[in-house]
Amino acid sequence: MKFTDGYWLLREGVTAAHPVEVLDVEAMDGTLEIHAPTQPIRHRGDLLKGPVVTISASAPMPDVIGVTFTHFEGEQPRGPEFDVTGQEFSPHISYDEEHATLTSGALSLKLARSGSWHLDFLAHGRTLTSSGPKGMGIMRNAATGAHYLREQLGLTVGTSVYGLGERFGPLVKNGQVVDIWNADGGTATEQAYKNVPFYLTDAGYGVFVDHPGKVSFEVGSEAVSRVQFSAETQELTYYVIYGPTPKDIIRKYTALTGRPALPPAWSFGLWLSTSFTTSYDEETVTSFIEGMRERELPLSVFHFDCFWMREFNWCDFQWDPRVFPDPAGMLSRLHERDLRVCVWINPYIAQRSPLFAEGKALGHLLRRPDGSVWQWDMWQPGMALVDFTSPAARDWYASKLEALLAQGVDCFKTDFGERVPTDVAWSDGSDPERMHNYYTYLYNRTVFDVLRKHRGEGEAVLFARSATSGSQKFPVHWGGDCEATYESMAESLRGGLSLGLSGFGYWSHDIGGFEGTPTPALFKRWIAFGLLSSHSRLHGSSSYRVPWLFDEESVDVLRLFTRLKLSLMPYLYEAARTAHAEGLPMMRAMVLEFPDDPGCAHLERQYMLGPDLLVAPVFDDEGDVSYYVPEGTWTHFLSGRTVTGPRWVRERHGFLSVPLLVRPGAVIPVGAVQDRPDYDLADGVTLRVYGLERGRQVTVPVGDVTFTVVREGDTLRATCSDPAAAWALAAGERTARAQAGTGFLSLELG
Repeated sequence: MKFTDGYWLLREGVTAAHPVEVLDVEAMDGTLEIHAPTQPIRHRGDLLKGPVVTISASAPMPDVIGVTFTHFEGEQPRGPEFDVTGQEFSPHISYDEEHATLTSGALSLKLARSGSWHLDFLAHGRTLTSSGPKGMGIMRNAATGAHYLREQLGLTVGTSVYGLGERFGPLVKNGQVVDIWNADGGTATEQAYKNVPFYLTDAGYGVFVDHPGKVSFEVGSEAVSRVQFSAETQELTYYVIYGPTPKDIIRKYTALTGRPALPPAWSFGLWLSTSFTTSYDEETVTSFIEGMRERELPLSVFHFDCFWMREFNWCDFQWDPRVFPDPAGMLSRLHERDLRVCVWINPYIAQRSPLFAEGKALGHLLRRPDGSVWQWDMWQPGMALVDFTSPAARDWYASKLEALLAQGVDCFKTDFGERVPTDVAWSDGSDPERMHNYYTYLYNRTVFDVLRKHRGEGEAVLFARSATSGSQKFPVHWGGDCEATYESMAESLRGGLSLGLSGFGYWSHDIGGFEGTPTPALFKRWIAFGLLSSHSRLHGSSSYRVPWLFDEESVDVLRLFTRLKLSLMPYLYEAARTAHAEGLPMMRAMVLEFPDDPGCAHLERQYMLGPDLLVAPVFDDEGDVSYYVPEGTWTHFLSGRTVTGPRWVRERHGFLSVPLLVRPGAVIPVGAVQDRPDYDLADGVTLRVYGLERGRQVTVPVGDVTFTVVREGDTLRATCSDPAAAWALAAGERTARAQAGTGFLSLELG
């Protein structure tokens, strides 16, 4: 939100009050308490005037400093609040005549006690960012009566800003206006399904604004050398998080807001959907599955989209008896084919659903201030929302899902959850504006907890569309309604990379695009991208996504890239475990891995899959692709060709190829299984070694086994956590095999 009219003036009707100096500062229990008047104190008469901004600075953990600034403290606190987890940690506080300093690990907040208002954040003596004169402020709109708190943090020259959720515009957010307000806007607009009030910079720090409602960011836009954020509130908290690397920042941000759960191994295989409005029954479903089997296309999960339920009954959680007369038997038959089953749900209850009357009578549906159930006709006629602020409503909703799990359903696609009204009264008294974004957190947590309870820890997985800060704890998330175009494929990738830089470990998208039907060429290009993503799903709106309906080559392309992904499970699952343990995404923007390479700062059409594989999807029928190779000699995984960087590369790829390059010095474990994702990853594993320098040693975790590979002169030697296993390979040879646990190890020199 913009408040100014250029540099000198305020917009019509806007008034502003900014801290101009420090009246007093006091240390209390590890917290700096600051009072800052908004006019100079020249004599006692000035002490009778307001406003005065009250500021508290504290540290929930090392390298993180929180700042809370308040106008009126008498505002009645109303939830919800983000679940922010700190540590038992006491920062160091020091004073001199000129400054008060709070130090948390390597990060310090330095407050100017005299002169004009200035708040600096420093690490190792270097200023990361600052709140200067006319930065922090109380902003009022006389026409509407709205009261905002605003902060502006400086951007040094050359600093790029990332994150703020799954955003489909340019990956670098400088120059953009971003409103943290969940919306069902597709992938082609500035709106987003997953809004996260956290941004990451390549200058050593990130900022998390701890406000679950609408936060408006002006990223080098209203003031081009500052990031501005504002919210309509009387109190606002933000955390500055020091890295120094982008990876370190994400680790510390997710330590505050939660790390992703580890999805089950089977979820990394191929998912096939009925698609949205297509006509289907068990015979249709079986024909798809049998067609995949006949063509040797490995399939892990089958998904039933909306019309598994009767029309106008979404959601009643009842199979449409006209087309699914024996759901338990059908689910059993699918399980006999070694498939998991996912079904579509949303948090809305249509008026025709029998659950509408039940939910209304029990008080489980969201109400207006006058006590009537909130309803509208968009999406489903007369639909209402489940009030997830009520524990009883959560239990009621969960009980409907438990019945499906008892039938044999394995997981849920938790669609929607963005269009949440504000003219309502929540059962727990939550503020409607603050609940708008937070609703998705309660919705997906409810469903995830049901799965965790009934399927066990490590078996719970969602396919979720909406999210906010903290929702990364309930994976997986997909990109929403994209179109069947190369442009939409590219915007989907930008969204996924942006989400990964916002603390989300896993991400997927609709292969081929959701709206419309892709051309065979686009479908094949998107398959390569989709199978080199964290999770992979074939899904569309009004047309099926089985490959033989496009052309026979699509079958070959899907077979190749599905088998490739499954063979890479020893590598991918370790990347997934890193996402769970550290918060680092599986699909990584290049800047995350190469923050010191200025050529990577703006790259948004390529990414790292885990730490060592570079993927450059092809956005062109003819196969022309340009991508950037960082320093070193990289190897094409599929062909063995090498490319030396740093430089840009232009290539042409057929449909059975894609730029997939291995980082120099990497050891890629390749599994012996190509028809399923859940297997003994160490049994028969191949360690492919790429450009390992003499004297270098690499540790390679594979399932429950750890290999160590070292190059000693012209010999590669591998040792295993099983002390009886050891192998050596001369530099001029290709393979060496020996027993490794229950299988064998093949060590290849790349």
